[in-house]
Amino acid sequence: MATSTRTGTSDVLVRTTAVLFTVGGVAATLLSLDVMRVVGTDGVPFLVLALAAVATGPVLLALGPRIPARGIAATVLVGAAVLGVGTARSPTLALAMASAAMAMLVAIESMLFLRRGDAWVLVTVAGACQVVPLLAVHRVPALVCAALVVLWVGVAWVVGVLARHASTAGVDALTGLADRRAWDAALEHAVERRERRAQPLSLALVDIDHFKLVNDERGHAAGDELLRETADAWRALDVPGMVLGRRGGDEFAVLLPGATGPQALAVADQLCAAAPAAVSCGVAEHVEGETVAQVLRRTDAALYAAKAAGRGRTVLAERRRSRLVDDLARALAADEVRVELQPIVSLTERSVVAVEALARWDHPRLGPVEPLEFVAAAEDGGVIDLLGATVLRRACADAHVLQEAWGRPVTLGVNVSGRELVGQRYADRVLAGLDAAGWPRTQFVLEVTESVVEASGPAALRALRALREDGVRVAIDDFGTGFSSLSRLDELPADFLKLDRQFLTSLTTSARRTGMVRALLDLCAELDMLVIAEGVETSEQARLLADLGCPAAQGYHYGGPMPVAELAARSWRTDDAVPPAASGG
Repeated sequence: MATSTRTGTSDVLVRTTAVLFTVGGVAATLLSLDVMRVVGTDGVPFLVLALAAVATGPVLLALGPRIPARGIAATVLVGAAVLGVGTARSPTLALAMASAAMAMLVAIESMLFLRRGDAWVLVTVAGACQVVPLLAVHRVPALVCAALVVLWVGVAWVVGVLARHASTAGVDALTGLADRRAWDAALEHAVERRERRAQPLSLALVDIDHFKLVNDERGHAAGDELLRETADAWRALDVPGMVLGRRGGDEFAVLLPGATGPQALAVADQLCAAAPAAVSCGVAEHVEGETVAQVLRRTDAALYAAKAAGRGRTVLAERRRSRLVDDLARALAADEVRVELQPIVSLTERSVVAVEALARWDHPRLGPVEPLEFVAAAEDGGVIDLLGATVLRRACADAHVLQEAWGRPVTLGVNVSGRELVGQRYADRVLAGLDAAGWPRTQFVLEVTESVVEASGPAALRALRALREDGVRVAIDDFGTGFSSLSRLDELPADFLKLDRQFLTSLTTSARRTGMVRALLDLCAELDMLVIAEGVETSEQARLLADLGCPAAQGYHYGGPMPVAELAARSWRTDDAVPPAASGG
């Protein structure tokens, strides 16, 4: 049930009214034809009125939600007056009663489309336009007229109650926009209509930037007020046919029937400019043959790209999948995506205790493809879940080989992308993948960047917490860059903190940087989090980290990513640095 941004009238009400007008018009047409059989051409005006009622049905279907309240009120008044004249001039009592019956449609239209007070005024006017000629011209008994009035009032009251329920059933209580179910239903209806009429259709998803900080720092009441102000600001924009909705939290949705991607991008820029706070927006144009889920996924990917690019911007999704996505899908089907493992060293035990699995793909024509490039392609093309499942399966198989070769337990770390993390039932899928591979959950670490958690919102936090409850441990990767904040450390469901390599560039030359690392190590110890320093490239960095009490490290000083066979064949005591592996990454 979609809701118009102009009148609040639902599609269900519009369709119901259209059917009532069509049915009532057909019934009046039959009565008019019977009267014409008796009185001849005197019944023609009433036949015209009846046919007009029949024609009103399709008009309402096409324009109903967009007709302003004043237009509806004027139509009702004209209809009531015309029907009143028709009743007065009816040559027979039967035709007069047919005209009076059609007045009930006027009452129904008033209740469906107008405010309750205005509707009752028009119901009273329409009733008077019928009762007066029935009493004065056709001498209908007063009790019969009273019965008609009771019927009109009763039907109008029931329709009014149903209209109020129907018009609010799909409305978000906080903002007055369409709620998630109503907006999704509107999208499905629009996709079906687009396929029939071959007209463009675009949609947008909009998030308020750093909305969680508003709730945390100013309270939920301030957050709710910001949501209401945003909805009011967008409702004031005059965009024909636009359907606004709130899908939950701070995520808004915009449906733009008849708009191409560039046109929708222009509307999205209007929305961003009108919003009372900074927002990020993803836009997509529906492609022929695309399902609702697919176009939503592309729009969501565009929104995620806008956030990842720094927020406060709008991104238009590509209309079609790139060739790289198709090649990656074929590579996944052929099991051609592999993993390499990079050792993680315990600086206290001076041995390798864990490995991080890194995805690798050799394109038959392009050669090795950078992980950032094919992971982004997988997210945009909708194959990220398949890529994640493949990497998890291959990583677990290689970890089994490694553990058997070394004869001791090894912890396995695997990265997750933002789009994969917020996918449907992600935690369940990871746990099922671990169980299928026979890999212990307590020896598995899911690595996720803080920026990914921040951009992905509550869904990401729920998935991480669910995994931790079942034994999986979580590492915050690349800490020290981007939006990193010490205040977030106590909120993130994490067991490990991985210091980004940029954090270590001046470690041996800057006393302030050394002090920062020492303080961070102490803070993480208080929070029961294990720190892993990434990007260790020199023995001097390694010794200083050990002196500072850093528990673990990884980097080319210890060894780069390599195939499992090469890793398993080495002796991994770290009294001396291991030469960098030939396969970098």
